Amino acid sequence: MFEEIRISHLGVIEESTLELGPGLTVITGETGAGKTMVVTALGLLLGGRADSGAVRRGASQARVEGVVAAERLPDFARDVADHGGDVEDGRVVLARNISAEGRSRAWVGGATVPASKLALVTEPLVAVHGQSDQHRLLRPSAQRRALDRFAGPELAEVLEEYRAVWHRLQAVERELHEVVTSARERAREADQLRFALEEIERVDPSPGEDVTLAAEETRLGFADTLRLAAETARESLSSEHGTPDALAAAAAARAALEGVRDHDPEAASLAERLAELTYLLSDLAADVSSYAAGLETDPLRLAAVSERRSALLALTRKYGETIDEVLAWSGEAATRLLALDDTDELVGQLRSEREELRRRVAEVGAHLTELRTAAAVRLAAEVSDELTLLAMPHARVEVVVRQQEVTDAAREATEASAEPGPGTGAVEVGGRLLRCGAWGLDEVEFLLAANAGMHPRPLDKGASGGELSRVMLAVEVVLAATTTVPTFVFDEVDAGVGGKAAIEIGRRLAQLARRAQVLVVTHLPQVAAFADRHIVVAKASDGSVTTSGLRTLADGERERELSRMLAGLDDSDTALAHARELIETARATR
Repeated sequence: MFEEIRISHLGVIEESTLELGPGLTVITGETGAGKTMVVTALGLLLGGRADSGAVRRGASQARVEGVVAAERLPDFARDVADHGGDVEDGRVVLARNISAEGRSRAWVGGATVPASKLALVTEPLVAVHGQSDQHRLLRPSAQRRALDRFAGPELAEVLEEYRAVWHRLQAVERELHEVVTSARERAREADQLRFALEEIERVDPSPGEDVTLAAEETRLGFADTLRLAAETARESLSSEHGTPDALAAAAAARAALEGVRDHDPEAASLAERLAELTYLLSDLAADVSSYAAGLETDPLRLAAVSERRSALLALTRKYGETIDEVLAWSGEAATRLLALDDTDELVGQLRSEREELRRRVAEVGAHLTELRTAAAVRLAAEVSDELTLLAMPHARVEVVVRQQEVTDAAREATEASAEPGPGTGAVEVGGRLLRCGAWGLDEVEFLLAANAGMHPRPLDKGASGGELSRVMLAVEVVLAATTTVPTFVFDEVDAGVGGKAAIEIGRRLAQLARRAQVLVVTHLPQVAAFADRHIVVAKASDGSVTTSGLRTLADGERERELSRMLAGLDDSDTALAHARELIETARATR
């Protein structure tokens, strides 16, 4: 949860610190004092869109900092660390700067991150509800997610299984579509591979043959030169014509030292080394002589080697830098050719797998529908009960789970199509062809009958602004037991509500605050009376510049603030008495 929010030069707020804690915190103040700036500041910490127009006039930049207690949020702490941020003493500091020119910078645990990453890291922290956010509850996707949350872990497990099967079905349909529609390209590729493999097979190269032949061609081409060099070397080592050579010189040196070896051990050692050298020179002279004798000029062999190298070179120009690479490529090409030649078999396998996956999507999707339908009845009953407590005793909520059936024309088109493309999005369940998606087979819609005798209608048609506020609060209270969100923010969702309904909204907000941190911006004293912590946005003006600050109220100050909200006066005895009565009633009924 958030422990503190510090705001600098944002809108009418110059410098203020909002100290938060568990339970219900309400924020009140006169119209235009800047209550909504608190929600704006929180939105910036959650990665919301930066607006340079929110920077206070005369300031170069606005800054918002938030301190989050992360001891009980291991996933959040891990995300912070993954983005290079630090968790110090179990707390994480979030920060956001907005310049007057519109530039924005964000930090998570001291690490600079893009605003999009800030939004990703902080998304699990807060659920924000406001007059504009009520439209979120009107979206079918949001209503479906709310029902799935309420249904609990059993539905979540089945939904995960369904999504795995559905995504595999999409992959198979894409592959099948690609294989069938690219048959001509596959045939062309197969012909090219077949030609290449036949070319390599005709040459029939051996591993490393190009390297071996290159060495042989060089040796044959310089045979006379090599022979002359070898004979010269052999004559220098061991002459056949009585001329001085290395072997004779080494033998003479050895004889000289052998004559004195008895007089000095070192001379004996040198004599032995010369003896070894003599043996080595003798062996080397024999090897050089043998090498020279083996060098023959063979024009026919040279021509054959050159021709063979030319054939190998033709392969390396097309299929690899070396013959080894050519052979490796031919192995891969042969495997690919087998796959291309087995197109008909592959198409058959993919069609078979597709039908099995469609059957599984239909089966698991039908199970999802059963779980959602059962949960919808329970959710509708619990939300209706909450609305009774929120001064809507005759209101009735229905949660409808329905499927969209494909038309007869679409069914005929699907059945007539040999190979529909990927994502056809329909499976047969109980003889009906139903639309499907990553969420399942179902469409979910919340309906409301606000008064007795009315037919349930969609929320956007059957609920006023105040009624919609209460429906949304009722849904959140019911879902509170299943949510992992640590902080809820309500920005004047009680607009259009008064009297007894306002008291009930305050009571339900207080109930929600038993499970999570709740922050409420309100203009209703009946709601503010239930606060564990009451913060007022106070406005001051020096005649030219308006400034607002945040201040936590003591009990006596709370009475004066509530009396101002009730009567527009903070020193009216009647209003003060009414304020005291509201606070006492709230304490007694929480």
